[in-house]
Amino acid sequence: MSNVRADRVGEQIKKELADILSREVKDPRVQFVTVTGVDVTGDLQQARVFITVLGEEDDKEETLKALQKARGFIRSEIGNRIHLRKTPEISFAFDESIDYGNRIERLLKELNDEERK
Repeated sequence: MSNVRADRVGEQIKKELADILSREVKDPRVQFVTVTGVDVTGDLQQARVFITVLGEEDDKEETLKALQKARGFIRSEIGNRIHLRKTPEISFAFDESIDYGNRIERLLKELNDEERK
């Protein structure tokens, strides 16, 4: 039963986090960030936020550093918006699934092109 609650809390954090990143965080390094998912532990103590960033590798690393620096502010904003007994600790990670999917799609396209020749 706690997994259902963790999923609901994760979805609410995802929604609020997208709003916070687009409107509240003023750091210029945090631009073109998309929150793709949030995994919350069953006890609601930790949340792992998966993000994608539009840009080069250097831009991605700078964005991750800026998000790590703003973690306290983001956590307090989420605490104000979502009323929980304790606001989860937040950690950020890149969502590699989109890059992985693009790579598979590119490989399949190359195979199709080779078969046609």
